Amino acid sequence: MKDFLTKILLITITTIFLFSCDAVKRVPESKYLLEKNQIFVDSVKTKDVKLYNQLYQKPNTKLLGIPVRLHIYNLAKVNQDSLYKDWLVRKPKRKKRITRFLSKKQVDRLGVGLNGINEWVKSTGESPSILDESKIKRSVKRLQSYYWNNGWFNIEADYKINTKDNKTATVDYYVKPHQPYLIDSLTSKIESTVADSIYQLHTEKSTIISGKQYKTSDIEEERERLTYLFRNSGLYHFEKEFIKFDADTINTGHKVNLNLLIKNRPVTFADSTARIPFRVHKISKVNIFTDYSYQNRNQTPKDSTSYKGYKIYGFEKIKYTRKALTNSVLITPGEIFRDKDRTFTYNQINNLRTFKYPNIRYDIDPNDGESLIANILLTPKKKYSTSVQFDVSTSSIQAFGIGFGGSLLIRNVFGGAEILEISARGSIGSSSDAVDGGQKFFNISEVGTDVKLSFPKIVFPFKTNKIIPKHMSPTTNLIFGINIQQNIGLDKQNATGVFNYQWKPNNTLTNQLDIVNVQYVRNLNTNNYFNIYRTSFGRLNNIATQVLQPDSPFFVQPDTGTPNINDAVLNIPSGANSFIDESLGTTPNSNLTTDQLQEISNINERKVRLTEDNLILASSYTYTKNNRENLYDEEYSRFRAKIEFAGNVLSTISDIAGLKKNSNDRFEVFGVEFSQYAKTELDYIKHWDLGRKNIIAFRTFGGIAIPYGNADNIPFARSFFGGGPNDNRAWLAYDLGPGSSGGRNEFNEANMKIASNLEYRYNILGSLHGALFIDAGNIWNVLDSVEEEDAVFSKLDDIQEIAVGSGFGFRYDFNFFVLRLDVGFKTFNPASDNDKRWFKGYNFSEAIYNFGINYPF
Repeated sequence: MKDFLTKILLITITTIFLFSCDAVKRVPESKYLLEKNQIFVDSVKTKDVKLYNQLYQKPNTKLLGIPVRLHIYNLAKVNQDSLYKDWLVRKPKRKKRITRFLSKKQVDRLGVGLNGINEWVKSTGESPSILDESKIKRSVKRLQSYYWNNGWFNIEADYKINTKDNKTATVDYYVKPHQPYLIDSLTSKIESTVADSIYQLHTEKSTIISGKQYKTSDIEEERERLTYLFRNSGLYHFEKEFIKFDADTINTGHKVNLNLLIKNRPVTFADSTARIPFRVHKISKVNIFTDYSYQNRNQTPKDSTSYKGYKIYGFEKIKYTRKALTNSVLITPGEIFRDKDRTFTYNQINNLRTFKYPNIRYDIDPNDGESLIANILLTPKKKYSTSVQFDVSTSSIQAFGIGFGGSLLIRNVFGGAEILEISARGSIGSSSDAVDGGQKFFNISEVGTDVKLSFPKIVFPFKTNKIIPKHMSPTTNLIFGINIQQNIGLDKQNATGVFNYQWKPNNTLTNQLDIVNVQYVRNLNTNNYFNIYRTSFGRLNNIATQVLQPDSPFFVQPDTGTPNINDAVLNIPSGANSFIDESLGTTPNSNLTTDQLQEISNINERKVRLTEDNLILASSYTYTKNNRENLYDEEYSRFRAKIEFAGNVLSTISDIAGLKKNSNDRFEVFGVEFSQYAKTELDYIKHWDLGRKNIIAFRTFGGIAIPYGNADNIPFARSFFGGGPNDNRAWLAYDLGPGSSGGRNEFNEANMKIASNLEYRYNILGSLHGALFIDAGNIWNVLDSVEEEDAVFSKLDDIQEIAVGSGFGFRYDFNFFVLRLDVGFKTFNPASDNDKRWFKGYNFSEAIYNFGINYPF
């Protein structure tokens, strides 16, 4: 291993040396390669990223100090096409011989192909950053503008070019800001009486504050604020360009006196222009056209109706209920013009998923010349739409799998813009863990279907408009699903039903309230438990061979010969179950020690929990704040909080109905002990964009679920697990924890989790990106039926059992998805001995390789 690492180090050093000698290969004579920029503020070197972002010319991007993309660019030939032709005719018979072997057409194509490869190398690489003094001068002016816009009006800036003999150069920028200017006063001169009165009512919200350092961004923010204020106070004709600011700094002692100027709006009449005071416009009419298209734009509607002052028209028969349409329109007849009402209407109609992007026009009402008529033009989408899905997958359980599915979406089901979605999915796969042991190739299968009905409103017996107004895009969802899994594991049947509300107070906030979330899990093949959970079986069988005789009926007896304890194996399921029952009965085997009895009890507790049927009737609330503006926004944060309660309703009903408890002192509904617990989750993600495709991403998660009342543990479906491509990448999924127990089971889970991830992402070349990451976290059992000390979080010192993984990864961006490979190493393993916990898994043979789609967080 040491020899291997030595060779790698030697190759790396040699490569770096070769690259460093070739950096100026494409730099012309008398020109210089820009190696570095430095900025000095008052003679002190700064690393302020905002200042370096002002520079027009930057050095070539580097990876570990090496301009890799520049070296790739230098590998390309300057005139590949000419070089190929020269090579072809350099020897008299070469072209003739190759043409006879290939053909003239193929010889020409070969030249085109070589030229294409050469162009690809150039585009993948990065051309040398040749020192350009004109760009340096522009950078100086831009630095001056940056400081001026932040209140340093007496800014001085200069530069110095430092050339070297190896055709490289550095540039030093020198900045002297001097004393900044502060805001002293703000006066206003608004010609329109109406606009002035609106302004005076909202001066306390101004972003221009006396005593604060002058910033152009504050001036622009104030212009945005006033534009929003006026356009949402009835001033339909107001535009941001009407707002002007004058600054007086003459003999003010580094103070700025600002003057706000808003003139009346200019209106052109023939060849002359006049200025007219702003007016408050009201909405006189709102016309909704339900089936508008470019083809029928000049036709007369054939159908019409009205509702609460709205006029609804159809060029064919109107297919939508009046209330459904008007609930999505926030422009109200009789109220003043508000620009935000149009924005809210756009959003609400888009959330219906029934119409294409709407067109909303305002026209001056010819009856009075002052009020506005709002025309809302809606173009319906197709009533039916379908989709088909197909995928191939592999996992630690399933060696090969084929998945397929499809969905049908039906719009405007009942005339109220409702959406009905019916989807079905299925899969077949191959697994050696299946019941047949892998005798057939396709030996596992899964099939499921879901039905979702969405209403564009809050479905409730009483009006909720005052609590959740319609501009919050309220939605009610009814979801039903069933899933059947056969020939693997315990052959589960899973049925779910959800009734929830969703609403969005603004673009960043989302609320979801699950009134009812019911899940029923039925295990059909519980006798297969010890075939699947082989670790538990191995521990149980090891104890059995120590305390039982080789001819015990609990063991599988050989066909011939005398039973040998070294070959003894418990019969599954009867032998294993009988041994557990006998050991935990009133008269256990006298050879069993206390530790062995506890071990059998732990095995049985887990077996009972994972094989019992589950009935979960829960309610939950989820709050999400996400300020990410779009998919390309890399400077954002997201916070999600969820609280969930299960079993309280069923427990109350059971008490009121006087139901009797079973032998476990618990209530049953339809023969199943229902789950009862309280669960909460907190999830926070933050991204910092460092520029030039360098990003720092951070995530932290905390969750806990406490059983009580009718349960002493959490259902497997609602528990937490650690490890995997989106968690701690130094462990496989379900392999981490609980606590320091070492992940002895096939599927390790618990009811408490703490996790954090930190990742630095950078561009390598083109669409290929790299990442360095550190993951930390673990799962524990707390206040449930698990008593194993290593798995339980019982004191604050147990926080030291947080596992740490670190590593590196590669991502290739295909635009519509990202293919990801992460290599994780166990940096701190709490399951190891104290002297072997740190940095003992740092070699590629013990690394965990995670493949994933898209970024982990």
